[in-house]
Amino acid sequence: MLKFKYIIASLLFAGAWMVQAQQTPAPSQDGSILITGATTHIGNGQVIENGAVGFENGKITFIGEASSADSASFDQVIQADGKHVYPGFITLNSTLGLVEIDAVRATNDIEEIGNILPHIRAIIAYNAESKIVESMRPNGILTAQITPREGRISGTSSVVQLDAWNWEDAAIKTDDAIHMNWPNSFTRGRWWLGETGLKPNDKYQEQLEEVSSFLKEAKAYQAGDQEPRNLAMEAILGVFDGSKKLYVNVNGQKEILDMIHFMENHGVASPVIVGGNQADAVADVLAEKNIPVIVTRPHSLPSTEDTHVKKPFMLASQLVSKGVLTGIDVSGRMERMNTRNLPFYAGTVAAYGVDKEKAVQMITGDAAKILGIDSFIGTLEEGKDATLFISEGDALDMRTNQVSKAFIQGRDISLETHQTELWKRYSEKYARD
Repeated sequence: MLKFKYIIASLLFAGAWMVQAQQTPAPSQDGSILITGATTHIGNGQVIENGAVGFENGKITFIGEASSADSASFDQVIQADGKHVYPGFITLNSTLGLVEIDAVRATNDIEEIGNILPHIRAIIAYNAESKIVESMRPNGILTAQITPREGRISGTSSVVQLDAWNWEDAAIKTDDAIHMNWPNSFTRGRWWLGETGLKPNDKYQEQLEEVSSFLKEAKAYQAGDQEPRNLAMEAILGVFDGSKKLYVNVNGQKEILDMIHFMENHGVASPVIVGGNQADAVADVLAEKNIPVIVTRPHSLPSTEDTHVKKPFMLASQLVSKGVLTGIDVSGRMERMNTRNLPFYAGTVAAYGVDKEKAVQMITGDAAKILGIDSFIGTLEEGKDATLFISEGDALDMRTNQVSKAFIQGRDISLETHQTELWKRYSEKYARD
């Protein structure tokens, strides 16, 4: 009975917290808009110092020098002299909208029971009205890959824009990829039981064989009459023809090489490495085989005792210099609230060897390439979605990232959040004193 009362109290608390209205999604673009005079970051490494971006019906219709823009042909002109315009930042491998309150299990849709679950679709659990989701937009994060967690094969991700009524409206690419957690060849001992720091994982081959058997069965299922219907096998088939990518969370040098060999043997067309702490050691191989790497949270501690203390800061530069397509994610502890710091992680890798515009590209154009959505988003080019924002200063610097306007598919979205409302409320309180 007491446990039941605790459950009811938790749900009432969650309901009271969530009942406060989220920002209403913006209506479709009405009339053409031109942003002129700003330093315009294209998202492909190029920058126009005195640029202009025009868009209509949600699509970019002009990009170039401000002097070349016909201002009179646009219904609204936004003067942005001294400011910066960027493509909307893209967060990869994210769990935004899947968990609202960690302590309330009913709001946690990050994982499912089981080990091989490619058919579990994260998109249907995505909460487009999450207060955490809306708090990303004031830092310029306008697009996200929503990804399940845990298990050997966690499930299927989708890509969303961050201003929508529901998951159907939010989705811009559904079921884009399958996500897998590669086993470790070594395990860390339990120090509290006196075990050694690292020891071989005796079940490493057994764990790989489980995945191997599943992929072989899936190919046999594909070749047969596919009766009775098997949702898990149907979901995985896309990794063989390249219609879905396979994102593999893997870090060690040995594990990365094993993964590459494994994927080639099983005919997986487009693997993507997530994490890749030791990917720099095999960067030439990754570049040759066109395998992208998503660097996980540059603001992290070194992964091993003998790793260079600044290795997490430098890894992106080491990969980019070798020609590896590289992105950034924020997975790990407190990942949802920390996702707002994505542009500052890009700023850190810029401080440790990555060219500044390349760092912008890593969370815009290159992120879109990794996701396979670069044909319509990720860079400021004619014909692409008008998903972009205006910042008062350098958006990769937390001191000057001050987003004053943001547009998703041409829609002028709200930058208000629960936090900004509280800030305004208490600013007024202390202004009265």
